[in-house]
Amino acid sequence: MEIKPVAYFRSPLKEKFGTPRQAGLVEDLTGCIEFCKGFAPEMLDGLEGFDYLWLIWGFSLNNPDASASAKVRPPRLGGNEKMGVFATRSPYRPNPLGLSSVRIAAIDAAAGRIDVLGADLVDGTPIFDIKPYLEYTDSHPGVCSGFANERPRPSLKVVFSCPGEDETLRSILALDPRPAYQDDPGRIYGLSWNVKNIRFKVEGDVLTVLEIERL
Repeated sequence: MEIKPVAYFRSPLKEKFGTPRQAGLVEDLTGCIEFCKGFAPEMLDGLEGFDYLWLIWGFSLNNPDASASAKVRPPRLGGNEKMGVFATRSPYRPNPLGLSSVRIAAIDAAAGRIDVLGADLVDGTPIFDIKPYLEYTDSHPGVCSGFANERPRPSLKVVFSCPGEDETLRSILALDPRPAYQDDPGRIYGLSWNVKNIRFKVEGDVLTVLEIERL
């Protein structure tokens, strides 16, 4: 079977670092699905009646030489405990495909684009298929979700020590984008956001934005 992108995603997040680890964690994070030629507008007819979409997409920033492991270290377990890859959302899988549910903000079928909220995709991500979200079959409230049973909550207080405060960026940083095994208060991190580099450090439960520089 050969699959090809039907669209590409546009996001203010340009790299894996800082991108929410699941869809919906930052509900006001905006993004745009831009369809390839031949897939709009006819194929979008009827989507205006739905609130959410499923996106099937590719982990395009994976190292092409990296192969899937049978067991991985989920961040939710602190990066120290291994689980079978099929019990995780690890990007390194036998087939590097992602699945995300996103909220529709606006549809412009003529222009071949859908604006969405809450995506966990980086800029330029190829999208291979789109399906409407159906609450009666896709939602299963109250079920057990293994070691990831609880929704991740913001764990850091975000302080801007420079101009450029942004509430969506604040929500992303509050989720702690650092690898689970890193806790070095002297380390300066950089995160690409729109056309800016966000430099910050973390001490205890406080994340301080030190500098916002244009790329």
